[in-house]
Amino acid sequence: MTGALCAVTLPALAQNFPVKPLRVIVPFPAGGTSDILARAVGQKLTEEWKQQVIIDNRPGAGANIGAEIAAKSPADGYNLFLISTIHCINPSLYRKLAYDPIRDFAPVTLIAETSQVLAVHPSLPVKTVKEFIAYAKARPGQLNYSSAGNGSQPHLTAELFKTQTGVDFVHVPYKGAPPAMVDLLSGQVALTFATAPSAVPHVKSGRIRALGVSTAKRINALPEVPTIAEGGVAGFEASGSNGVVVPAGTLAAIIERLNSTIVRIVREPAMSKYLSEQGADPRTMTSAEYGDYLKAEVAKWAKVVKASGAKVD
Repeated sequence: MTGALCAVTLPALAQNFPVKPLRVIVPFPAGGTSDILARAVGQKLTEEWKQQVIIDNRPGAGANIGAEIAAKSPADGYNLFLISTIHCINPSLYRKLAYDPIRDFAPVTLIAETSQVLAVHPSLPVKTVKEFIAYAKARPGQLNYSSAGNGSQPHLTAELFKTQTGVDFVHVPYKGAPPAMVDLLSGQVALTFATAPSAVPHVKSGRIRALGVSTAKRINALPEVPTIAEGGVAGFEASGSNGVVVPAGTLAAIIERLNSTIVRIVREPAMSKYLSEQGADPRTMTSAEYGDYLKAEVAKWAKVVKASGAKVD
């Protein structure tokens, strides 16, 4: 009898979900790529479900503060966690985490894949990747670059660039992408590898100059900007992603409802167009597919961390 009741109750619970406001935990400050995507999807969820979606920014410690809060949140479907590539990088950067990035979370779906943009302050007399490499090699250790923090994907992308080109510039880590971008805009640092949605508006306004993108193909938001590989660094590629997970133990029926709704939202022409214009390539998956994707990402970035020699100070 109990089993029969459960068989009836679980689908009904998912069908009625949600009946109260939801929270999306973002482990970065407002204004960065993860925040932009969370607010775009959150607004559509609010319209869809007639329930408020609260964006809860919990920056710090390389996204570990937000991840720990998310892992310890109730597994009721009302606590979503907007993760980025750093979620899969951290296991290789930290000797000990207060959570397990795979075991403590249940995958919902990938939302978008993103590129890093090699961007410089307009005061630098360079307009191509090749010109920048020559300029930097003539000034070893004299150029500073900003990143979203130690061990962030922009940091690792820059370190890979250094490894593959032999240039030497100095890392200045910030607590998130927005302050890293602010100091590039003001000229306090010479360059950055910024996640595309953070960089695109400033590139289009002319406040920074984009030299190349880190993905294997050019991005729709900046079609005139070549890939870094096209710019002369053969084989260079470093793409990132953003997606949604929930605390482990969340009912499968609720995860499926979250997945189907978010996937439909991301695939809507208006949302896909918006994400592409921001520099994010819309891409969705089933929960199972996303779980396999995250495991593969952890393995991939472990190799990148080892090859780059990047460490958290």
